[in-house]
Amino acid sequence: DSATAFGTLVSDMWLGKFDYVSPEAFHSVFGKQYPTFRRRTQHDAQEFLICVLDELHEALKEVRAHCGHRTRAEASRGSGSGTSIITQLFEGELSYSITCLKCKSITNRPESFTILSLPIPSRTVCSLQDCLECFFQPDTLTRNDQIHCCWCGTNQDATVKATITKAPQIMIFHLKRFAWQDRHRRKLSTMVSYPFSNLDLSPYSPTLFYRNAEYSLCAAVNHAGGIDYGHYTAFCKHPSTKHWYSFDDAQVTRIQESAVQTDTAYLLFY
Repeated sequence: DSATAFGTLVSDMWLGKFDYVSPEAFHSVFGKQYPTFRRRTQHDAQEFLICVLDELHEALKEVRAHCGHRTRAEASRGSGSGTSIITQLFEGELSYSITCLKCKSITNRPESFTILSLPIPSRTVCSLQDCLECFFQPDTLTRNDQIHCCWCGTNQDATVKATITKAPQIMIFHLKRFAWQDRHRRKLSTMVSYPFSNLDLSPYSPTLFYRNAEYSLCAAVNHAGGIDYGHYTAFCKHPSTKHWYSFDDAQVTRIQESAVQTDTAYLLFY
């Protein structure tokens, strides 16, 4: 299955016997379960990553269940849910605080996530912090976006504000470079500057305010090209040596940290 093929791929990479390792076997197995990615056409790295994480979660969750290593909380939720190494590493939770502008009542709606998709508020230059500020700023829901207030009994204008109530061990940011403008989809080539260390998320989370909530960059996925064509590369930091490496098809080379900052960044891993 996909999890076994992925495990073999990771094992081959860490053995260090090869200059590079092809993911062809994993792609072939994964494509059988997700036919969308079987074709040799352009696909979105973020969508692919979500499917990979979901598939690994389901496979590894089943292994835990078969081995009988379920916690009491997991058992109470039944076999349809549970935790895995994927949820332990990548799953966080947002809480959306919704305030009715008429009666001022507040309701909170939790929502789990593995990837945060951040808007890019500029066409030229901005920072990751700018993107975070844009994502977490309060929004007003009016007209067709009104909420049904259970206290008022009718649809009402409201404000909504998101906060992080659970921060994952590994935070993945998706920079929304593909956007609609004037009914046409286009790619934003904005230079988004991002920190290599000390990324502080506590301003967006009341539960992290008194904890060490700082993250360090460990990898980035880059996309060069346009809407219907392009090329993906990756930068990854070795956990032991702290050296950065560029992965560009069969070319794996060590690079300077300064080269990791690029205007083609699409996914950031902290």
